[in-house]
Amino acid sequence: MDLDAYVLTHVHTWQRLETLVHTRRLSGAESDELVDLYQLVATHLSVVRTSAPDPALVAYLSSLLAKARTKAVGTRTGSWRGFTGFFTERFPAALYRLRWWWLGCLAGNVVVTAVMMLWLLDHPDVEQSLLTPAEVQQLVDQDFEGYYSEYAASHFATQVWVNNAWVAALCIALGILGLPVIWLLFQNIANLAIIGSIMHRHDAGQRFWGLILPHGLLELTAVFVAGGIGLRLFWSWIEPGGLTRAQSIAREGRTAATVAMGLVAVLAVSGVIEGFVTPSGLPTWARVGIGIVAELAFLAYVFVLGRQAHARGVTGDVDARYLEDRVASRA
Repeated sequence: MDLDAYVLTHVHTWQRLETLVHTRRLSGAESDELVDLYQLVATHLSVVRTSAPDPALVAYLSSLLAKARTKAVGTRTGSWRGFTGFFTERFPAALYRLRWWWLGCLAGNVVVTAVMMLWLLDHPDVEQSLLTPAEVQQLVDQDFEGYYSEYAASHFATQVWVNNAWVAALCIALGILGLPVIWLLFQNIANLAIIGSIMHRHDAGQRFWGLILPHGLLELTAVFVAGGIGLRLFWSWIEPGGLTRAQSIAREGRTAATVAMGLVAVLAVSGVIEGFVTPSGLPTWARVGIGIVAELAFLAYVFVLGRQAHARGVTGDVDARYLEDRVASRA
């Protein structure tokens, strides 16, 4: 195809669509014309992609179509409807669709943590190689419990939220590489297993679990969700299914972004619990009970709300209307 001739033939159509896009108020006839030209230019984009994929022209037409699509359907991303729809449909549906990935990640990490902790309890010489007796005593008597009350609750909650959000973001961002996710998760559970074994060996196991469980159930679940989603992103280019590798990575990447944004809220909840509940004067059973309720609420959110949204066809991916056009819609 002669690209220059094709551009010369259709440039007036593109310019007219651009004019309509930048018109503040459209009449009824102009709105109909906008829709017609949108479909026509989508066809032009498809032809260019297939016959003469010039990057600059493809980018221009894609941008023009995106603006026309927004003009036609109205901007919804900043509305309360879009905000509530994200948390009632898109985010829980993404968690439900990818449940086996993060549930598998969760189960695997719990098993590995338990095995490591039991092995460390049977090998006290490892503890001695990591910490001196004075450091162990300091950890058991002061440092572990003092960690949760060292700062003001509001400051500590923010610090915890930022740290965990960073770990979750790394799991997702590095997911395409696979192995870094496993390393991040291993570092996380190794610290837990080491401290847990030390506390148990020095008869402080009840204190350990009483301080870990209130916030740790939801916090670690969120981290394992991020790990599972990261590994799913890695698998999307190993086994793309019926899609091309590019399409598979793009779809799972958009879904991973959905999960990452939603986890910010989940980790904020766990941060509040860690900042205000874990170090509080409440009895252990009450603090642990709050952690269990938070975890059950999250699971209900996924397996009730998420399952319902998924049954309605929501996948966690971006709405199809916001994706760039791939096929011709009119001849």
